[in-house]
Amino acid sequence: MPYFPKCFETIRAVRRIVAIPLVLAFLAPVLAQGAETASPVPRFVSLRSDKVNVRSGPDVSYPIEWVLERKGMPVEIVQEKNNWRKVRDIQGTEGWVNQALLSSRRSIIVTGAVRTLREEARDSARPVARAEPDVIGQLLQCEKDWCRVEVNGLRGWLRRTEFWGVYPNETVE
Repeated sequence: MPYFPKCFETIRAVRRIVAIPLVLAFLAPVLAQGAETASPVPRFVSLRSDKVNVRSGPDVSYPIEWVLERKGMPVEIVQEKNNWRKVRDIQGTEGWVNQALLSSRRSIIVTGAVRTLREEARDSARPVARAEPDVIGQLLQCEKDWCRVEVNGLRGWLRRTEFWGVYPNETVE
């Protein structure tokens, strides 16, 4: 009789060992779908790394189309699929990036000519600094036509039309 209870204990242990992989296999697609966010699409994010592979499709099996090499650069998420985000860069080029390589921290890239950061959100405000085209900065706040940014440790206000990385009527707090 002592053998009988041990046998049942072994059967229970085997059931647990078999059941765990089966449950995980069943839940894997559900968990992967949960990686898509409730955040709006499109939206702006920034690159978390100095080297981000951009692929032709939403999986590592797709070829790398190009590599983005500017940490903090703003990109626009235009589509989500599992752990992958289809992004658009400032030139309008699109491709797929793993979500782990993106940050929700907002950034901007100065466009056009040299831009003047101002102390307040008005054209007549005292200049704080000048930013060259293609300089990347942090987006701090937006009100009406102006946004407060930080570029190389200096904070000031830029008109929305002087950089890329925010929508025309978007409020950023």
